[in-house]
This record gives sequence, structure tokens and C-alpha cells, in this order.
Amino acid sequence: MPRAPRLVDVSVSLQPGLATYPGNPEFELQPVKRVAAGASSNVSRLILGTHTGTHVDAPRHFFDEGAGVDGLPLDLLIGRARVIDLPFRGGITERHLADAGLREDLRVLLRTPNSALWNTSDGFHQDYSYLTEEGARYLVEQGVKVVGIDYLSVEQFKKPGAPAHRALLGENVVIIEGLNLSDADAGAYEMYCLPLRVAGADGAPARVVLKR
Repeated sequence: MPRAPRLVDVSVSLQPGLATYPGNPEFELQPVKRVAAGASSNVSRLILGTHTGTHVDAPRHFFDEGAGVDGLPLDLLIGRARVIDLPFRGGITERHLADAGLREDLRVLLRTPNSALWNTSDGFHQDYSYLTEEGARYLVEQGVKVVGIDYLSVEQFKKPGAPAHRALLGENVVIIEGLNLSDADAGAYEMYCLPLRVAGADGAPARVVLKR
């Protein structure tokens, strides 16, 4: 009997107290109507940023004339993806990525110690692992079209000029940030990443699921 596919939800839960990148809106779920208060139904208001939790960066995040999140090709966001295990803190360079042996991978998800940060309750961590400009340019040269990482930015914290973002988004490489890859072993998966269809937005929260 064929084994049932394994589904791994690599999205973080949107909930009060979720770590947010400094300066971005914090997540809030506010009650608008409540059955317990005599209303006919429960309705809530969401307050969040376009880069809250697990989210997609569109080129418009750094380039005013770039594509918004609603203009991203769905065939890039759905398909074979490879999780690469990079078990160290600091900057991910060309050497680290070359050692991983990319094999014509269009979608690459970087699994680092960052994933464990989602299990803490002490807010945003500034010392997360990140992609260097050199590493970003190497991925572009290898033909990668989607890059994911397991914290709130692919960039070193407050890196002047955001060179990794610009190297990727400037070549229309889609960035997925805020993943939790704790339960995703290294290897190949089918990825389903569907950001909210927000017209003209620089990014949007997404649900990301891996199937193996």
C-alpha cells in the first residue's frame, strides 16, 4: 500500500506576542463582534504588516517599479523545493552554498538554527543567521528563483543598503521569510506557498506547506 504523503506546515502561527522585525507592526487580533456579548456571530479585526510572520517579499519591497506580491507567478511559488541544512550562526556565504551542492534547484529553503528561535518568548533576536550579498549573488548565478529562510529577514540585521535583498529582488528572485523549518529535514519536497493576494503590495503573509 502506498505511503501517504507527509505534509509539513512550515508557517509560524499568527498570534499575539509573535516576534516582529523592529519597526514593523505587531500582530493583533481584535474582537469586533462576539456571540457572548449578544452579537449574531464572531467577527475580528486583524492588524499586521505585510512582512509579519511567514511572508513573501516581492520586488516592490525595495524597488518602486518592481512587481507587487499579486503579480508574482504562482508557478514559482508551487513546485519542487530543496531544504538545505546550514547548522551554524552567522552569514551564509558562497562557500557554504557551494558545499551544499545545488543541483539545478529553482527553490531553495535555508534551514539554520534560526528555526529554534520561534520556540522562545523573549521577542526579536538580532543575532539570527542570514544570507550575505556574496551568497545571494551566488544563488542568482545558479539560477535559483525562490529563496526561503527561517527568520524574519534574509538580510543581516540592519545591514546598510540591504545588499542581499537587492541582489535577489533586483533579479526578480522571490524571497520567503519567517519560515519554521524545525520539522523539515534536509532534502527535496513539493512546496506550496500562497501569499495573500494584496493588490500592489510589497509583500504579504503566506501559508507555506511542504509535501514529501
